[in-house]
Amino acid sequence: MKQIRLRKKLTQQQVADQCEISKSMLSKIENGQTAAAVATLSKISDTLEVPLSWILDEEKEEELIIQKKSERPSKVGDESMGYSYELLANRAHYSGLEPTIVHVTPKEFNKRTEGYTHSQDEFIFILEGSIILFYNGEKHVMEKGDCAYFQGHKPHLFMPVDNEEAKVLTLFIDKG
Repeated sequence: MKQIRLRKKLTQQQVADQCEISKSMLSKIENGQTAAAVATLSKISDTLEVPLSWILDEEKEEELIIQKKSERPSKVGDESMGYSYELLANRAHYSGLEPTIVHVTPKEFNKRTEGYTHSQDEFIFILEGSIILFYNGEKHVMEKGDCAYFQGHKPHLFMPVDNEEAKVLTLFIDKG
């Protein structure tokens, strides 16, 4: 992330201001000293004009990616943000599609009350458990097998229905 910022000749302050975060927060994100919400990382990727996948995973582009479950990196993120996530084969930088599995944090750990926003549209499919999708001021209960497609620029938040973690396949879709 830092290399991209420097290549674009942007200061930390310029990027932080554009993303509405503090300069110290951006510095911690760049240096791997703190986890950031996907929404924040999405704003950074928009500011740097690169796909979100470049921010989430800095490997080089490959034509075919096969990612065995046993070799996939463990969850990324902080439960107090309301979720953690697994990156899934998101090396297709030019496809505009970024798949992840979002692990919705049990209520006892989840400290998040405000919805997230980001520039991509989002498709979700409930793999395990049940969630409440708060979207643009409305509440929707979703169970295993349910799916939704929505605009990411409107406030949204996933909360578990009970105190059990839920797993949600999420596709971030850049309409470019």
